[in-house]
Amino acid sequence: MARQGVGRLSHSVCLVLTCLSLALHLILALFCLSVLQTSCVIPPPSSCSSSLSFPGTVPHGKQGRSHSLSSQSSSHKLPVSRMNGDFTKMAAHIDHKVEASFNIVNEKEKDKKLIQTKMATKVSQRISSRSKLEALFSHPLYNLPRKHLLEDDWLLNEEEDEEEDTNWTRSADTHPAWLRYHLGISRWELYDRNDPSVAEVTQQMATQRILSAVQKSGGTQLKLIMSFPNYGQALLKPMRQERDAETDFNLFYFSDFERHNAEIAAFHLDRVLGFCRIPPVVGRLINITTEIRAITTDHKLSRTFFTSPVGNLCFHGQCEYYCSTENPVCGRPQVLEVSLASMLPDLSLAPRRSWRSPWRRSYSRTKLAPWEKNPDYCDTVKQTPPYNQGTRLVDLIDMVILDFLMSNMDRHHYETFEKFGNDTFLLHLDNGRAFGRHSVDEPSILVPLRQCCRIRRSTLMRLRLLSLPGFRLSDVMRESLSQDPLESVAPLLSVQHLSVLDRRLKTILQAVHTCLEHHDDVIHDDLQGYDVNLYRH
Repeated sequence: MARQGVGRLSHSVCLVLTCLSLALHLILALFCLSVLQTSCVIPPPSSCSSSLSFPGTVPHGKQGRSHSLSSQSSSHKLPVSRMNGDFTKMAAHIDHKVEASFNIVNEKEKDKKLIQTKMATKVSQRISSRSKLEALFSHPLYNLPRKHLLEDDWLLNEEEDEEEDTNWTRSADTHPAWLRYHLGISRWELYDRNDPSVAEVTQQMATQRILSAVQKSGGTQLKLIMSFPNYGQALLKPMRQERDAETDFNLFYFSDFERHNAEIAAFHLDRVLGFCRIPPVVGRLINITTEIRAITTDHKLSRTFFTSPVGNLCFHGQCEYYCSTENPVCGRPQVLEVSLASMLPDLSLAPRRSWRSPWRRSYSRTKLAPWEKNPDYCDTVKQTPPYNQGTRLVDLIDMVILDFLMSNMDRHHYETFEKFGNDTFLLHLDNGRAFGRHSVDEPSILVPLRQCCRIRRSTLMRLRLLSLPGFRLSDVMRESLSQDPLESVAPLLSVQHLSVLDRRLKTILQAVHTCLEHHDDVIHDDLQGYDVNLYRH
């Protein structure tokens, strides 16, 4: 009886211990399962990251959810052993696998995040640098239907140019780029923005061998005429000061150096505004010794070369101002930055007329011009030919807008082609004194717009377009200037000069708004007959 009692007691103890062991095993198993489930859950994406979904990747929110579901379903399939030893080994094996899987998941997550970051960078670069310039030039406002041109609307014809040199054939395909550019000049524009010959002209000026260099006669500062193969020619203006140097506030507007980068930037700005009235200009690095001194036939120029105390090769030429050993043009030690502007057709083929601007400055340190003393000065101008009819007044306002944006106070004259009479565009030549100051604006440049309160509809709509973030003027100018060879040396316009374009654009639009509030006949509707809604932005 005693043995039976002991046996029953030991059996009960064993049963209790077995139950306790199983209970402990179940608790441990449940604890491990809960750890595995919670460890695999990926936190929800932030509002910034969830809003982006890049091509070729799973959106962040969906990716996190799929990981969570897969970890939950796989956790229910993990085996549980009833034996202590087997459970310990299995738990260790599971811990090892879980740790390994976590490492794999973390590595994958890191790789995916790295890929997403790289793709996000590329996509954002594509979006931010998605050519605003191309988008601008694709806009309907920059692709208005062209006027039908008659024979007399072309500046030149092939027969006229063939008289100059009998070697030219009648096929335009065989003409050099500069001649095709000249043959494309019409009554309404200096060049067609889509004309491939314009790009060829700038490329050739930047790269072709220079055959000769002589000083251009006349003018207040040093300029050279450079000749290229096939008789192409360009007007050279040298670098005289650093690009980011502001004009001294103590200097009068007619006392400043001309800037080579201003000529380049003016060409690009004129093109961005949709005017196409400045001859193509490009920057270039030249060797003073081999590309000027060694090839010049200008004896007056050749006598002005000298070596500076620090070993730089310099010259100064002969002109009214700044042509002396005190104001030389110097290389570094022989390399010089210059601007090259394509020459217009020879005056014997295409005579030009010079017009004195009604808003010409006095060019005096003490006297004021008539328009500076009379606020109603434009009323007189409107009654004076050629401003009393046609588009001459709004043509001049276009030029005023260009000059205000680049702070050019030196617009005393402008030119037109004689062949077209008064019914043609204005040439926007000689812009070397532009972009002198960025810290202040010159409100007097905008006086013609404020006094006359007239503007083309197409010009106003383009200005409004360039004020929008997607077509911001400073951005498209930066992109346009990046195409110039000298941009690889240093930015052609400083950040300050670029940003000031946006500020000045707002000033122009505000001036037009003020005119519209006080006058009825402000807009010259050059879009009459077109569906204006097609050109709205």
